[in-house]
Amino acid sequence: MNVVTLEHISKSYGVKTLFKDVNLTINDDDKYGILGINGTGKSTLLKIIDQSVEPDEGSVSTMKNIRIESLKQSHDFDEDHSILDQVLAYASEASKDQPIWDLESQAKTMLTTLGIHDYDRRIKGLSGGQKKRIALAAALLSPCDLLILDEPTNHMDNDTINWLETYLKRRKGALLMITHDRYFLDRVVTKTLEISLGSVYEYEGNYSTYIEKKLERLEMEERQDRRNENMFRRELAWIRRGARARSTKQKARIQRFEEIKANRGMTFEGEVELETASARLGNKTIELYNVSKSFGDLKVLDDFTYTFLRDDRIGIIGDNGKGKTTLLNIISERLQPDSGRVEIGSTVRIGYFSQESELMDERMKAIDYIKETAENFHTPDGKYVSASKLMENFLFDSELQYTFIHKLSGGEKRRLFLMKVLINEPNLLLLDEPTNDLDIDTLKVLERYLDNFQGIVVTVSHDRYFLDRTCHRIFALEDAGHIHEYMGSYSDYLEEFQSDQAGRTLETTVSSSNDKVKVKQDRVRKEKAPKLTYNESREFETIESEIEALETKLDQIQKDIQNNLSDYTRLQELNEENETVELELLDKMERFEYLSEKYEESLK
Repeated sequence: MNVVTLEHISKSYGVKTLFKDVNLTINDDDKYGILGINGTGKSTLLKIIDQSVEPDEGSVSTMKNIRIESLKQSHDFDEDHSILDQVLAYASEASKDQPIWDLESQAKTMLTTLGIHDYDRRIKGLSGGQKKRIALAAALLSPCDLLILDEPTNHMDNDTINWLETYLKRRKGALLMITHDRYFLDRVVTKTLEISLGSVYEYEGNYSTYIEKKLERLEMEERQDRRNENMFRRELAWIRRGARARSTKQKARIQRFEEIKANRGMTFEGEVELETASARLGNKTIELYNVSKSFGDLKVLDDFTYTFLRDDRIGIIGDNGKGKTTLLNIISERLQPDSGRVEIGSTVRIGYFSQESELMDERMKAIDYIKETAENFHTPDGKYVSASKLMENFLFDSELQYTFIHKLSGGEKRRLFLMKVLINEPNLLLLDEPTNDLDIDTLKVLERYLDNFQGIVVTVSHDRYFLDRTCHRIFALEDAGHIHEYMGSYSDYLEEFQSDQAGRTLETTVSSSNDKVKVKQDRVRKEKAPKLTYNESREFETIESEIEALETKLDQIQKDIQNNLSDYTRLQELNEENETVELELLDKMERFEYLSEKYEESLK
């Protein structure tokens, strides 16, 4: 069933056209991911669909009595409300037929799942990430026909992202979502929309399928571009021979020539190019010795020692509040440790891409912000490039270059801040949630840039794809300030971590089973066992193979548990099956001990 239909939608801001003549039908079971370079109009398209923004042209029609819930990038909160009151205020209108006590219980459960435990805390003073979670809780709690999420994974830890994946995959109803998380897109969406050069392209399938089909589209467009170029040359020769627009046929041919001329070079989209030099890094990098840091009773770092290697690519992970950003601030000497020391080599030049894009004066024009550093910049091959040309490589055209920063989109501001960090030629990059508000195309270019970067990269991120792509060592921040180091990518860490967890679970299970068997064994041995009956003899012949089969089954369940840690419903089913098999195995083992005792007695 159709829930929303867009017909011939167009939208511009000033002289900039975001998209033109867009037609789209959203069905009640569609799950869309929306992609495009920052500033192309992804968030605007969502606002047109939820009817908070009017299109310049075209119409939006919806099914009767449709309910739409939106998670936007910014939140209109009452600073004096408590967290719980704010969620209930958002959700109660959509859930007006539901008893308030039931809604409140669901709200607390949802907030707890999203990592919010102090329901009575006031909104005032909360971080942007905390507000994002509160808004997400309200949106998910409200029943709706169409759920619209703008960057839902920003500021979320990996456990929460895994939970949200499972929730959205199983949720009934239409979904529209903007996100940079490529694993998330692969696992949740069934259709993809791409906004490029004022057009909206629709693809069946998830992110991986979109990549394949986009390449096919670009190859087709390239062939069409070559055909147009050949046609242009032929028509140009005809025009130069002195064509006269007398007949209708000749007029049509001249008009066709003008159309081809106008569309030449308009087929392909721009791409961010990162070409900045990095300063030479000497033998001494950064050394941390017995570093500890606490905030009140919360210890976030405990006696941590590490010497950074010149080619280190480190990913820092952990739940929110574990001290990831604190570690970056200590490395950069923005924050002093309570104990221990930090030594920085004389050649180290730090570039810090923080979450807040601090020190950005939004009253400045974008190009003046860049020119604060220099008018011209080195490229890796030793050449010079002007600030204006470098900005073009970052997809800031002449109009955007002279736009005041406060008028840029959130993603454009982040891209501008990233450019500012890189043009200072760092040889140690600290990236704090670099994937927040950066589009996927920019992320792919940043990943390629890091491949060739001559220096150290330390990344705090919850983006699993980005970590896999850029890191070969993981620092996992655990409770009480401990840091567990893993060699390899994030997926390598996850496999090892889950294996450790499953191993501990199995060890506990086997130990518990053995203890129970021993107690039963002692009891049985105190009894005088009679001779084996005929049926017991038959049972004794097969029981060992039955025990082996149950142990094999238990091993497989443990592997399934390891592979389904993010699927909470399946995990619960597996845990119940695990408990059933354990009890059955325990009974068989007790029965085997009993029969063994009887068998030994029968031989005496």
